[in-house]
Amino acid sequence: MTDTYLHLVNHGATRTVAKKLGLPRPPVLRRYEPGAPLVAGPVLVAGRGPDADAVAQHLAGPPAEGGWDLAVHRHADDGVRYAAVVAVLTEVARPSDLADPALVVGGVLKGLLPGGRVVTLSRPALPDDGPALAAARQGVDGFLRSLAKELRGGATGNGVVVAAGVPVTAASVLATLRFFLSARSAYVDGQLLEVDADVPAGPVVADEARPLEGRVVVVTGAAQGIGRAIVETLVRDGARVVAVDVPAAGEKLARVANAVRGTALQLDVTAADAGTRILEHALARHGRLDVMVHNAGITRDKLLANMAPDRWSSVLAVNVEAQLRITEALLESGEFVDAPRLVALASTSGIAGNRGQTNYAASKAGVIGMVRATAPLLAPFGGTANAVAPGFIETEMTARIPPVTRQVARRLSTLQQGGLPVDVAEAVAFLASPAAGGIQGRTLRVCGQNLVGR
Repeated sequence: MTDTYLHLVNHGATRTVAKKLGLPRPPVLRRYEPGAPLVAGPVLVAGRGPDADAVAQHLAGPPAEGGWDLAVHRHADDGVRYAAVVAVLTEVARPSDLADPALVVGGVLKGLLPGGRVVTLSRPALPDDGPALAAARQGVDGFLRSLAKELRGGATGNGVVVAAGVPVTAASVLATLRFFLSARSAYVDGQLLEVDADVPAGPVVADEARPLEGRVVVVTGAAQGIGRAIVETLVRDGARVVAVDVPAAGEKLARVANAVRGTALQLDVTAADAGTRILEHALARHGRLDVMVHNAGITRDKLLANMAPDRWSSVLAVNVEAQLRITEALLESGEFVDAPRLVALASTSGIAGNRGQTNYAASKAGVIGMVRATAPLLAPFGGTANAVAPGFIETEMTARIPPVTRQVARRLSTLQQGGLPVDVAEAVAFLASPAAGGIQGRTLRVCGQNLVGR
């Protein structure tokens, strides 16, 4: 589905007309292209103390020593336009400590390059923190989310929340920082993602452009839309993929699988033996199973007062009950034990609710609860379980929304547009990667900072 308005106000003669009339101009987002630089310009690292120094050193360090070879500035220089700002706030102790770094960031925002990035690193507020420390740490949350709403030109603001005892140079902290700085996070905005543990990054990655090399991934609901984009993105990152969808989508499924040299499995995920069949297929065709992506989902929208039993039960059956059964089968098999990754598709409806979607919202909130409870079960094997919660994404499903409602939904985000299936796929690929091993039981919104929920 194409956003015609976005195209018109950014190209040709209509772009000039839109500027003269003062019409809203949603930006063209900077999305990932293989071989493109991580950021296209200098990076300002704001903040004081050993953590800020360590982050700056890593970002500027030579690749031979694990660094990123970026042009890092430790002080804001007049006239310099920055591609990214990293505010290291892990050592704030009182709310007043936020003043200096916040104002440093504010001083360079007008010159932030299009598609720029602002990323905070902070610590979570804990129940046993003193009042001043808790206030300072929680204050970062409000600061970051509000800052993200002020950015323009396709720039985004996100935060890495580093759990107590985890160093800022831990593999998953740096991987999350890199994801937020990169064009892979084009439609992730105003989000704070917690890194829960300092764990090894997982299997050694020989090629950073292909972090899933040698890994076998199953993707359900793979025949079209977000599922197809997930398949294509995971294969781009080196994975071998088993694409799963219902028999009725068999032709589309075969085309998707053939295009990436994967294998196709026609299967109703609600079948009692779905988990067993998925595992048997993966082992028979590829010899292993490393990542399970629960993407299959349906909607049967209706106001609750008009909700028929089958509308309710079918949505819960596909969207969460099937995931539970398949995951249970994998856990019981003894085959899902090599730093496994489970990534499930939730929704912003499961976080904020949505009129006419009580069944869908219940199922997607259930997914969020499922990954939170599943993560500790996978942790002994070096595994993780996390969720991705899309907002308004341009798919065949959203194309069926009435035109006026669709336009309103597109503009109800800080980025003033719907996301693309690839935006969701990039988040899934990140959480499926070896370097995301310290992120456990979390839900990452991919919604352009939609103005609902948090």
